[in-house]
Amino acid sequence: MRPLLRAATLLLAAGPVLTGCVSSFMVPGPEETGSTAAPSPEPSSPAPSPTPFAGTVAMRDFSFEPADLTVRPGTVVTVTNTGTTPHTLTAQDGTFDTGPVAPGATATVTAPSQPGASSYLCAFHHFMRGTLTVS
Repeated sequence: MRPLLRAATLLLAAGPVLTGCVSSFMVPGPEETGSTAAPSPEPSSPAPSPTPFAGTVAMRDFSFEPADLTVRPGTVVTVTNTGTTPHTLTAQDGTFDTGPVAPGATATVTAPSQPGASSYLCAFHHFMRGTLTVS
């Protein structure tokens, strides 16, 4: 029992020394610096206003790529003719139309402001079809 008592006494004596060593490596807390207030939060900046996603469609080899595109209301869609013959991207309901786009040329259309789906085609090649979905 005597060795146990000696070990306990040694630990009690060394305790303050060890505590001082450990606390010198720790960051002081509010009780050590005298500060009791919680840190003030960073000022928040207003959320950025959403900008419409700029969609792109390629007219290539008598097809639209992608044929089906989903965008936000009012998005400007860039249409590029990468083929060898003129094409159009024309909404079947008449809401948008690039007009003829020559090979190598680019045109834009603006998506409708209301959500929904608009079927489109090439006015020269009616088998070229796609859907522009506004959501």
